[in-house]
Formats: sequence, C-alpha cells, structure tokens
Amino acid sequence: MPKVRAAKPSRRDVVRLAAATAAVGSFVAFPDRTLANQQTLKIAKWTHFLPEYDKWFAGTLAEEWGRQHDTKVVVDHIPVERIHAAAAAEVAAGNGHDVFMFPWPPAEFQKHAIDHAEIYQTVAFKFGNLDQLAHRSTFDPRAKRYFAFTDSWIPAPLHYFVDHWGEIGMPLGPVHYGSLRSGGRQIREAFGVPCGLALAPSLESNITLHTLLYAFRSHVLDSAGNVTIGKTALTLEALKYVKALYEDAGTLDQLTWSPSGNVRAMVARKTSATINAISLLRTAEKDDPDVASKISVSPPLLGHAGVFGFPHVTNCSVVWNFAQNQEGAKQFLADLIDNSKKAYEKSAGCNFPIYQKTLPDLIVRLADDPQANPPDKYKELKDALFWTRNLGFPGYANPVGMEVFNSFLIPRMFISVVKGQSSPEDAVQAAEAEVTRIADRWKQA
Repeated sequence: MPKVRAAKPSRRDVVRLAAATAAVGSFVAFPDRTLANQQTLKIAKWTHFLPEYDKWFAGTLAEEWGRQHDTKVVVDHIPVERIHAAAAAEVAAGNGHDVFMFPWPPAEFQKHAIDHAEIYQTVAFKFGNLDQLAHRSTFDPRAKRYFAFTDSWIPAPLHYFVDHWGEIGMPLGPVHYGSLRSGGRQIREAFGVPCGLALAPSLESNITLHTLLYAFRSHVLDSAGNVTIGKTALTLEALKYVKALYEDAGTLDQLTWSPSGNVRAMVARKTSATINAISLLRTAEKDDPDVASKISVSPPLLGHAGVFGFPHVTNCSVVWNFAQNQEGAKQFLADLIDNSKKAYEKSAGCNFPIYQKTLPDLIVRLADDPQANPPDKYKELKDALFWTRNLGFPGYANPVGMEVFNSFLIPRMFISVVKGQSSPEDAVQAAEAEVTRIADRWKQA
C-alpha cells in the first residue's frame, strides 16, 4: 500500500497561520477561558492549636500549590471538637470536601475513602517506607487497604512546673504514676496548686485517659479486636487510681474543663502538671515567657506497661470516594511530604514528620531550640517515636476502637467514678457493655 505523504505547508500558508494567531492572541490572554478550565480542590482541616500554622497552611502552602497546579484551593478550618460530626455529615450527604484532615485515625469512615496506598507508594520513592505509627493508624489488615494518609503527628509529653516539683524534692518532675499522686498531693497541700490531668470529655482527656488505661496494661480491645476492657482487674486499678489522684491532688475545675482547659490552667499557673502537646508550652512562651521558663516536659509516666503514650494528634487525611477532584487531592497529599520541614517549623516544632528523612536534624533542633528557656528543654522528645503507640494499640486503628474514642466512652467511664456516680466495678461493667454493643453493630455492618 503506497504511503501517503503529508503536504508540506507553503511559505504563504505559514504567513497566513502566523497572521491568524496574532489576530486571535495567545490562550492565556483569555482569563475567562482559563478560569473555566481551572480545577478546584476543597480541603477541610482541623484547627491547629497554634493559629500561625493554619495561617501558613492556607495562606502560603495551599496557595502556592494551587498556582503550580492551576487549581483553586479552598481550605476550611474546623474546630477539633466538631471534626467528627462534620465528617459524618459529608458522608451522609455523599458530598463535601476532596480532602478531609482528621487529628486521629478516621477508621469509622473507611468505607467512604479511597485506597491511599497509591499516595504512600508515590512518597516511598523519595522518602522510603512509612513507619509503624503511620501504618497501624491508617491500614485495614482485613481489607488490605489504606483508608487514610498520615503526614505528621504530635507527641503528648508530660508538662510540669519545675519550681513546684523541685520544692518537694522532685526537680525532674514525677517519673511514674505513683510519684504523680504523692507529689501532686504534697504540692496541693503546700501551695494550693492541684494536679491538672484533663478529665472532662475532650481530645485532651481522651488522650490522657487512654494513655493511662493502657499504661496500666488494660486494653479496650486486644490485638484481634476482641473486647477486653472488662476482662482484667487492671481496669479497676486504673479507675481507682484516677479517683484517688483527684481526691488527693485534684480540683473541681477538672470536671468541667472545656477543650484546652488544661492548657489555660497550666499557663495561668493553676495546675502543677498535665499531659498535652507542646503547643501548651509554645503558647506560654508567646504569652508569658516567665511562666514558660518554669515549665518543663518529660516522656509519659512509667506504668505497668513501661513508658507508654498515645499521640496527641495523628494527622490523617482522607480522600473521599465521592470527592470531585480525587487526582488533585492525591497529588496535594503526596506533595505535602515535601513540606514536612516547613510544617515542623511553622508549627513551632509541634508537628513531627512521619518520614524522618524530611527532617534528618530533628534531634539537633530539639537539643537547641531558639524559643526554649533553657534551649535544650525539648530534648526530652528525641525518643518520642519509641514510646508512642498508635491509637488502637495493641492492634490497628479500627472502627470499633475509634468509635469508642469519638464517643468519649473512656473519659465518661473515669469521670463517673471520680464524681461518685458509679463504683469502679459498675463503671467497668457499663463500659464493657457499651463497647460490646459497638463491636456487635460493626460486625453486622
């Protein structure tokens, strides 16, 4: 079959085409057409504890990414206490944001999320495989898929006033739960300052009391997902401990603190110790440097399970399966890892990167912080990844455990005992029944 050779354009054709192009103009000269083809990426993000971080995230990071990808990026900030309800509303409507950022593993919503394995694989080419904290926070071992993507996390160390604890012979603060109780009692008796662990339902009490429960070797669920909270006397021991701690060293205000109530109490010097993200100390450094100089941090308290803690935040992003811009959402999350170093800096050291290669000098930074007084104050966090476990431990984050978390079942169990509304035995029995109902409902689903 003879080949058909395209006719070579004549000089007259070339000149005519150039003239037509000049008359019409280039494509970018028509902004209406450009905007019509521009993509939109909608992001819902939990409100960070430090406003400066959210200002950078929306005003710099998202805007620059949007310009690079010809995309209009819209960032909506949602208070932490409203995140779960907002996500549930979007799922019910089958419509909403393209990316939804949670401060904890969103295992309850996994059926409404894409498989995020592709994003993890894309990032792995540059920064290696993800660690256990991220894997066990976002992977469903039964479905063999990732229901979310984790880019950063925030440790939850103990904060304490060095001067108060030094006065009672504990200059390094309490080391274990026993010394927290005995030292807290002495400080309240000597200075009238209580020990302020968060108890009222909030993110702070959820992390504090889940950590305490597991430090006492009591599990809501075992590694296979079986309900175990009522199967050990250690749950009773944990409940009795918190009641005794409150009676010996607590304050009535603990029972009614709103979200971040323990932070405000600590900065106002109305409590001697609490568990929280270092945003507490960063707030003090900004608002009252003299108070901040007297606050120190340490790893979680030693318990039956050793030195053990849950993250204050596990930043987990979901791309909904009903998202209108899934490709843009996946690209944004993958590119987010490239900004891990900047995220650490803009969060004042709160947001630890999941991929350690993005911030190889983390330990050096912790040992010589420009805002800290003394500058090596944050070096206690250098081993944070080793003493932190994923929510859902000893198993993976799963729908049952995260519904328990988001319904504040554990804080409600503890506070009922502290208030004297239930005996420890009755509280454990009621909690076990409620966890079992949740587990049965998910089995049926």
